[in-house]
Amino acid sequence: MNPIITLVAVLVLAAITLGIVLALKLEHPWLQPWAIARAVVQLGILSVILNGVISDGRWVAVFLAVMVIAATWVIFRRLQLKSRYLPFIVGTVAVSSVVPLTVVFVVGAIDFSPRYLLAVGGIIIGNAMTVSTLMGRTLGSTYLAQRDEMEAWLSLGATPRRSALRAVRFAASTALIPSTDQTRTTGIVTLPGAFVGAVFAGASPLEAAQFQVIVLAAILAAGSLTVASFTWIFGAPALLPLDEQPLGGSRATVHAAR
Repeated sequence: MNPIITLVAVLVLAAITLGIVLALKLEHPWLQPWAIARAVVQLGILSVILNGVISDGRWVAVFLAVMVIAATWVIFRRLQLKSRYLPFIVGTVAVSSVVPLTVVFVVGAIDFSPRYLLAVGGIIIGNAMTVSTLMGRTLGSTYLAQRDEMEAWLSLGATPRRSALRAVRFAASTALIPSTDQTRTTGIVTLPGAFVGAVFAGASPLEAAQFQVIVLAAILAAGSLTVASFTWIFGAPALLPLDEQPLGGSRATVHAAR
């Protein structure tokens, strides 16, 4: 592929995105073009680094650890969490990623090599980050929408966790929708990157399909672990929001504990 043509295509697509976002007056209109610019720079750096990393298991482990830290920071900033939640978020991303990876490599579904560890691990960590952000944001807004119902449960003597049960289930289900839909429509609506990449790398369509199914199953397992962790951490709120805010925001709240 010609890098100049690639850059031109990216710039045109970024301009289209910015124009639509500005026309609709969405929040933070420069966020999407900035994300594209960051992706260009980061992928450029990544392609250089991987030449010396992809064959060394130790460096792959370091790289995956950096991914976990970066994902944690994105979740932390996006949800406006307090610093005391950082260890929980790190643990959520790490455990949600390690468990599916362990299953995949222990049973021998994918050869245990630095190359595959980095590829599959990066995909799973990224999806765990997305599920965390979706559940956190949905849970914050749902607590506000269902505050009256939750207060009614509390007035009847229910625990905070019981009063929040419906809100938590809705947030968890919503957070899993993208991964679930991607899995359900694979091969019909979408051709996922892992499948296409494997085919381009020389694998047969059958081998690529096997690899993709494993990746999709691992993504769903990681997402399930992620929402379970968020349910445990944030599923029994001691405070209920008085206005719209991301989970963990610092604006006015009312005590939920009774």
